[in-house]
Amino acid sequence: MDEILQQVRTLLRGAWKHRRLGMLSAWLIGAIAAAVILRIPDKYEASARIFVDTQSILKPLMSGLAIQPNIDQQVMMLSRTLISRPNIEKLIRMSDVDLNDQGKAAQEELITRLTKTLEIKSTNRDNLYTIAYRDTDPAKAQRVVQSLVSIFVESSLGSKRQDSESARKFIEEQIRNYEKKLEEAEGRLKDFKLHNMDIQTADGITSVDRLSEIAAMLQKARLDLREAENSRDALRRQIVGEEPVLLPESPGADAGISLPEIDGRIDVQKRNLDALLQRYTEKHPDVIGTRRLIKDLEEQKRQEIISRQKFAAVNPGASISNNPVFQQLKVSLGEAEANVASLRTRVAEFESRYQRAKELMKSMPQLQVEFTQLNRDYEIHKKNYEQLVTRRESAELTGDLESAVGGGADFRLIDPPRASATPVAPNRLVLLPLGLLLAIAGGLLVAFIASQLRPVFFDGKALRDKTGLPVLGIVSLIPNEAREKLERSSLIRFLLAGAALVVVYGSGVAVLTFISHRAA
Repeated sequence: MDEILQQVRTLLRGAWKHRRLGMLSAWLIGAIAAAVILRIPDKYEASARIFVDTQSILKPLMSGLAIQPNIDQQVMMLSRTLISRPNIEKLIRMSDVDLNDQGKAAQEELITRLTKTLEIKSTNRDNLYTIAYRDTDPAKAQRVVQSLVSIFVESSLGSKRQDSESARKFIEEQIRNYEKKLEEAEGRLKDFKLHNMDIQTADGITSVDRLSEIAAMLQKARLDLREAENSRDALRRQIVGEEPVLLPESPGADAGISLPEIDGRIDVQKRNLDALLQRYTEKHPDVIGTRRLIKDLEEQKRQEIISRQKFAAVNPGASISNNPVFQQLKVSLGEAEANVASLRTRVAEFESRYQRAKELMKSMPQLQVEFTQLNRDYEIHKKNYEQLVTRRESAELTGDLESAVGGGADFRLIDPPRASATPVAPNRLVLLPLGLLLAIAGGLLVAFIASQLRPVFFDGKALRDKTGLPVLGIVSLIPNEAREKLERSSLIRFLLAGAALVVVYGSGVAVLTFISHRAA
């Protein structure tokens, strides 16, 4: 630590030895700095304030019907990207600031200067934007600010209209594309349905249910066929004489005579009666009615037998073929044969349907997968098409809304472009004290450099350490009165020179302060 302090003292003593050179350098640097500060041209600032009103009364009314863009974010982004090269070139043409510039290099320099000096400030809360520009000519600064305000407003409105138009064109193009896709999907779905009409079911009936239904119908048709065949065979037996029904019988033998057309009806009613007795009592109206019908049929049978017996007794030699009862049996047999043929055709048809349904069931999973894929593609295209149509309507409403409210934002010029009467730069009241500090620092630096260029040893130890040689002795300077007086005079002159430098700079600051207050 002592060595460091000793080195510092040595450096200070060396610089103090060259204090006159340092003071001269400080005065020179101070004069140059003052001249430069005073010769800096005055700059005037032109500014304007714009208020962007993004709260329109139509916004809550049109919520959900029209697209509500984030106007605040758009305006903020516009303010940040406003100072771009195309806008600067447009601003130069509008404000005529390049009248005195010649050549491409001067043009590029002007664009660079404007890009650096133009300012757009925002409070981010009140939607207030301040546009400012500084120039040596106040009128030129005012023109630049006025042009930038116009570009600010026009860029906002124009970009919104252009975006809306681009969005509308894009949606229209997508709608046309999806119309074609939807028509193609509808065509494929129609062709599939026409090609596979046999597998289409209604009322939620599945193929398994349909197969079961056909199987039940086939079983019923086969049962009806067997019944018809049995009835036909009975009629044949009666015709060939296996059951003689035309010979006269004793009065008590009516019960053994068979009349198929009546006996069949009686059997049906008896089975119906048995089914009714399982559910109802003897006094039920349906049971009573069925018993009465059976009794009437039995009476009809008895009367028919009596009439046949009387006919046989009156015409004992008549041929059976000329008997009306025989003729009736022949007619009944023909009807039975026709009924059997019809039922056989029905059974064959149902068997064919059953086999076809079984074949269709084997290919049903693959066809179902194809139908699902076609239907899925159709539903996707239809959904996208409907969404695009809805968005087109929203885009049209949005365009109408922007036209009604001026693009969603109302630009109000709070303070019109105006240039300051007094220069705002440079701030010489700050620059002059900085110039004084620069002069003092320059003088110290010059004195330090001079001490390093022409070093002096102030004690024997420093000399011994520097040369590495033994010091035999030190000769001290004996001060006398004349030398001390000379040293005091030199110190006074140094202090007066330093004080004069400070006073000169202080006077300059005072004069500038007075001038600025008087101008204000």
